[in-house]
Amino acid sequence: MATRYRPHISLLGLIYLIVGVFIAWDRGYITEGLVEKIVSALLAVFLWILVLLGVDFHINF
Repeated sequence: MATRYRPHISLLGLIYLIVGVFIAWDRGYITEGLVEKIVSALLAVFLWILVLLGVDFHINF
């Protein structure tokens, strides 16, 4: 019987990532401008059909 490998993240891994993001934000490696660009880019990638229809996904906080 074949089993599928499903990658998952453990609770410890999730805590590690959250602390890492907080430290990077606190030290200035992650800024509001960077977050705006990443959110806009992710929306455009996942909703690309709407971009083709003329929807603007530029986020301004």
